Amino acid sequence: MSERVPASSARHPVGAVDRRHTILQRVAEEQTIHVGELARDLAVSEMTIRRDIRRLERDGFVRQTYGGATAHLTRSLDVAFNARALQHSPEKRLIGLRATQLVADARVLFIGIGTTAEQFARYLPTRPDLTVVTGSLTTASLLGTRPLRVVVLGGTVLHDELTCVGPTAIATLEQFRFDLAVIGAGGLSARWGITEESDDEAAVQRAAIDRAERVVVIADGSKVGTGLASVVGPASRVASLVTDRSAPSDELAALRRLGLEIIVTDQSAA
Repeated sequence: MSERVPASSARHPVGAVDRRHTILQRVAEEQTIHVGELARDLAVSEMTIRRDIRRLERDGFVRQTYGGATAHLTRSLDVAFNARALQHSPEKRLIGLRATQLVADARVLFIGIGTTAEQFARYLPTRPDLTVVTGSLTTASLLGTRPLRVVVLGGTVLHDELTCVGPTAIATLEQFRFDLAVIGAGGLSARWGITEESDDEAAVQRAAIDRAERVVVIADGSKVGTGLASVVGPASRVASLVTDRSAPSDELAALRRLGLEIIVTDQSAA
């Protein structure tokens, strides 16, 4: 649960951009917000909050409900309800939201597989000149109704993950170069680098980062310091890691020595 500042302690009303970011942070952490509560926290009127929610809904980030808003789920596939999807959910939402700030002016973006990558897609600011390439059917469905170009790799679909792998997927990747690749990882360590559970998943991730100018890994703390069977690439290939406070500090220090920018989300800051 996030620590909230009561209206009485707020010196000035919060600006529009910061208000909307706060709304997204609250939705990312709790999956729902309430207009009256948020108005008190930000020292603004309920009408102002409702305008912010309408703007976020128009941009595809949230869906209005009676008295508040929920994360945008309209016309999207249900996320696969497997054990991995249910683990570390609040952390993954905040990691995904924070990573969207690293997109900057990238025009061709690869989004990898996994539930943390899906959270990144959920909060990704969209624009008409942005192309997203992904092997995740869930990510494609989250973005497919929004104002950007979405390319799905195709190929063999893994049933549990709803992701595309195999020669067709890799052949599609070879048609693109990426300003930025944002990938989840089964494991990331200074010794073993980026690793995945299966050879098929690793091959797609490997082909994507080979064609990317910059690589961002988004992974909750349980993945940091872990090495799985299939190696995707060295840790030094990663520009930034976005993770949470549960990541082991000694492993983060080792990754910093390799040149990675480490960004640690903090639920209390939300």
